[in-house]
Amino acid sequence: MVVRYNGDICTIHKTEHRTPGNKRGFVQAKMRNHRSGAMIEQRFSSEDFVPKVMLEAREMQYLYADSGAFFFMNTETYDQIELSREQLGDQVNYLILDTVVKVQFLDGVPYNLDLPSSVNLEVAETEPAIKGATVTNVNKPAKTETGLVVQVPQFIKEGESIRVNTADGTYLGRA
Repeated sequence: MVVRYNGDICTIHKTEHRTPGNKRGFVQAKMRNHRSGAMIEQRFSSEDFVPKVMLEAREMQYLYADSGAFFFMNTETYDQIELSREQLGDQVNYLILDTVVKVQFLDGVPYNLDLPSSVNLEVAETEPAIKGATVTNVNKPAKTETGLVVQVPQFIKEGESIRVNTADGTYLGRA
């Protein structure tokens, strides 16, 4: 969800409703300020009103990256747009060529990507498995095709496809 808070546009990453004892309940929200990029933790009472920002989402195909710019094509009109690495942030670690993602627009300007909850990435580089490590729950780092480093179990080898959570970059399983 995207909201307007203190005049800035913020994306809600996590919410938690709390009711401490006999006091009034509140919502604890963790959100990212898009202007500054800072993560904010804010407490909202039941009387607080935070306006929701309406975003228009269009399906677009990721074409290629060139010197810090990422190019997307509208699947209906074939128009192309460019988003910078600064606009996308950590989302670039989940972009694979020719995948279709939803690009969110705010007042006609590309604003953000709406990624799926998980993506399949190929392991490009990892250490070989340690013999006898199946008994313990030991993980090892694996570098994916997009450059993202994920902690994976010992049995994962180079060239295998794994499923990665786009919210926190954790290993979910083999793909």
